[in-house]
Amino acid sequence: MSQGTPVPPVAKKIPVRIEQLGRVRTDDYQWMKDDNWQAVLRDPTLIKADVKEHLEAENAYREAMMVSTLPLQAAMFEEMKGRIKEADSSVPSPDGPWEYYVEYRTGDQHPRYMRKPRGGAGEAQLLLDANALAAGKAYSEVSQTGHSPDHALFAYSEDAQGSEVHQIFVRDLATGEVLPDPIGSATGNFTFSPDSQWMFWTNRDDNGRPDKIFRRPVRGGEATLVYEETDDGMFIGVGRTADDAFILISVGNQETSEARVIPAATPTATPVVLEPRHGGRLYEADHWGDRWIIRTNADDSIDFKIVEAPTATPGKAHWTDLVPHTPGRYIEGVGLVKDYIGRQERADANTKIVIRDRAGAEHEIAVDEPAYSLSLSGASEFDTTVMRYGYNSPSTPTSTYDYDLATRERTLRKVQEVPSGHDAADYVVERLNAPAPDGELVPVTVLRRRSTPVDGSAPLLLYGYGSYGIPMAASFSTNRLSLVDRGWIYAIAHIRGGSDKGWGWFLDARRFTKKNTFTDFIAAAEHLISSGHGKAGHIVAQGGSAGGLLMGAVNNMRPDLWAGIIGQVPFVDVINTMSDTSLPLTPPEWPEWGNPIEDPEAYDYMMSYSPYDQVAPMAYPAVLATGGLSDPRVTYWEPEKWVARLRPATTSGKPILLKINMEAGHGGASGRFDYLKEVAHDFAFAVWAIDKGWERV
Repeated sequence: MSQGTPVPPVAKKIPVRIEQLGRVRTDDYQWMKDDNWQAVLRDPTLIKADVKEHLEAENAYREAMMVSTLPLQAAMFEEMKGRIKEADSSVPSPDGPWEYYVEYRTGDQHPRYMRKPRGGAGEAQLLLDANALAAGKAYSEVSQTGHSPDHALFAYSEDAQGSEVHQIFVRDLATGEVLPDPIGSATGNFTFSPDSQWMFWTNRDDNGRPDKIFRRPVRGGEATLVYEETDDGMFIGVGRTADDAFILISVGNQETSEARVIPAATPTATPVVLEPRHGGRLYEADHWGDRWIIRTNADDSIDFKIVEAPTATPGKAHWTDLVPHTPGRYIEGVGLVKDYIGRQERADANTKIVIRDRAGAEHEIAVDEPAYSLSLSGASEFDTTVMRYGYNSPSTPTSTYDYDLATRERTLRKVQEVPSGHDAADYVVERLNAPAPDGELVPVTVLRRRSTPVDGSAPLLLYGYGSYGIPMAASFSTNRLSLVDRGWIYAIAHIRGGSDKGWGWFLDARRFTKKNTFTDFIAAAEHLISSGHGKAGHIVAQGGSAGGLLMGAVNNMRPDLWAGIIGQVPFVDVINTMSDTSLPLTPPEWPEWGNPIEDPEAYDYMMSYSPYDQVAPMAYPAVLATGGLSDPRVTYWEPEKWVARLRPATTSGKPILLKINMEAGHGGASGRFDYLKEVAHDFAFAVWAIDKGWERV
């Protein structure tokens, strides 16, 4: 490095000795956690002065180190923006006398929520302009919207700083006025009662957890507690069944769930348990006119089955198999209309949609491609024969179809436009299978330009997640093209911990088998190297949140494979976070990771892979860690502490960088263009890491 190279901040060390279950660890950087973090989430100006000073110094250092990438960031941003149709709208969803949709005007950062008379006769009506709502704010995100069943009111929840603490507003659509007395301290989740007289919503407590369901008259008034969850390890939410026959309260975590229901005819009644919670059993219930339809893993149905039960006796004793369990065919979700059930299934990292009528006859919607994504979005109304679904692949933009379940006719409603131009024939999509150390085959989806050589010379970005049973869809993204069109190969590793090959694929990489997630990702990288799609030291790995844990783990396990690591809002301080019961996600996530407070085996296993704790002197690649000051999921101090420990440990001389968005939370910037700037920044870092751009600073 030259004499004028920016000097990285040196984090002060204040050793804190922590004894837990007879084990002792020392944390030099615990001071970075603000003891008043709950207040900081709601008002970031309250952050401790020394923490703020250090974060600002880290941001300044990263900007100075990456100054040469500014033209590339600007170019990529313009490319990404040019691939978005700025003046655009969604396909309207019919519901009663109206069709509801979302539109963007040229230059808009945020959507406009609209409706128009069904059939097209009459003027469109503006329900909410989220651009006006965001005016003058550094951050504004509308998380949920919904109209009352009688179409007289429109409600929306806003997070005004990225902390996921929402206010819920209700607008009178006859007058256009927002009603006084908005609901505060909410998760953003709400529903109207089927009779349009009541609003139900989920409260967020001081520690950021959903803890209560409240009800009040739709136009304001005294709130009534409907349900309180006393188990800190459970998430809760409220909604309505597809047929509007019940208000539905859902309770659950990764391995146990419960539903409570309130009949539509008596919305002020006390909720009744549909089937009591039972450890290890999951179920989701919906109502199909004259019976309950339930998706469940009961009776060792690892990949789930669908059962039915009478309306009056919905308990498990009355469950009858409707769609039996088939190993390897994971039933992801169910949608109901009056006479049909639509279900989405996943196998071998691809999806298909199956339609079933009341007589039990079935047919499927599938695509014969190596890697693709089908997504069933269902219908906005119950008395219909039409469901909507979307199709795309890594090379093919999204097509939206309306599908008539009775006639099997499909109507193409929209094809995603790429204004700057896109020809799917210019690209190749491949599906590889990487052998894991234990013999399992890990699907890997690959996207490249047809002209890009497969001889190890192309730079490779490998993306992974692998937690909570969340699959990585083989879907289309215009943003990725800014790398692929520069001769990069883009790959997604469908590793264990997700449900890409079924729910068992998730169960094989949690708690005491979590390391399968990391070794699967390394196996994917090695297979891509052996197939000519990359070479060691010429790969950038990327993952966010729990995928950031993956990044931290593979950074420690195989630093030789990577030119760069991008850990976005990375969950890397695993032991400390899973031992802090005040944090929003700690008790709910013990089923996923284990409880290091009470279980010595869980502590030891977690410690053996915890990225922060396993940092050691070695030749690390270039690292970019990102975070948000208002993030309640992965708090800002996790990437901050990780960087502080990595920088003095690395022996490679490659830079360790930190980017903290001081005005956002877990999801980054809220505006659609501001968000693209963050994507462009991270992709520019990938190019910079491959090119060793720091050598020219």
